[in-house]
Amino acid sequence: MNRGDTGPYLPILDLMPELLVIDNLHASVAGTEILKGVNLTVEAGETHAVMGPNGSGKSTLANILLGNPVYTVTEGTITYKGEDITEATPDVRGRAGMFLGFQYPEEIPGVSVVNFLRTALSSRTGVDYTLLELRLKVVDAMRELDMDPAFADRYLNEGFSGGERKRNEVLQMAVLEPDLAVLDETDSGLDIDALKIVADGVGRLRNDDRGFVIITHYQRMLDYITPDVVHVFLDGKIVASGGPDLADQIEDAGYDSYRNEAATT
Repeated sequence: MNRGDTGPYLPILDLMPELLVIDNLHASVAGTEILKGVNLTVEAGETHAVMGPNGSGKSTLANILLGNPVYTVTEGTITYKGEDITEATPDVRGRAGMFLGFQYPEEIPGVSVVNFLRTALSSRTGVDYTLLELRLKVVDAMRELDMDPAFADRYLNEGFSGGERKRNEVLQMAVLEPDLAVLDETDSGLDIDALKIVADGVGRLRNDDRGFVIITHYQRMLDYITPDVVHVFLDGKIVASGGPDLADQIEDAGYDSYRNEAATT
């Protein structure tokens, strides 16, 4: 509205939809129900930590968010940037800016890190990057992440240590620039030095436009990445949510104090 207008001033409302909305999500694998009514909303710029014991369904949630066809959604919806993607295929989700950091990244012998990233980024953006263009982009990302440039020419995850595999996942995020990154137990199998390196890389990629869902079993990852919201995940659903101090409470008291709540919700 111009300053000369005589009508009342109306503030411009932020009508951008939430980045991710999971509504009453139920899912199964091979006829066995794993997710039992998950509700979760992630705004742009937020980092959410989903904590729970082994077997609670956390990794199932990560896989379903990225469209793994092994799992079947039986009820509920997944909305991303205002669009229902419940039935969308993994490639559609990836091109839309979703990223999954695997708990156990696979080896791909014969495919270099830089060639893998060239193919992935071209699919993500629709731009056919030359190898030189992509290499320059990868080198810039590696410099930001304090990584050895020689890493780019190694075969993807072949002979990589656990820490190198996870750093490679962070490199992929830096190059692909997803809007939503789901990290499935990124801290699994890492020693303290590797954990610090990975956490530092994730910290550098956090910004006001990108959302993170960090799925973890232990609190130690959150010593280095402070989430905005922490969720307790038990028996296929979120049973409690709170601020970063909730992770400390879980570390001190364990998950047993939440099991009765899980049984009644």
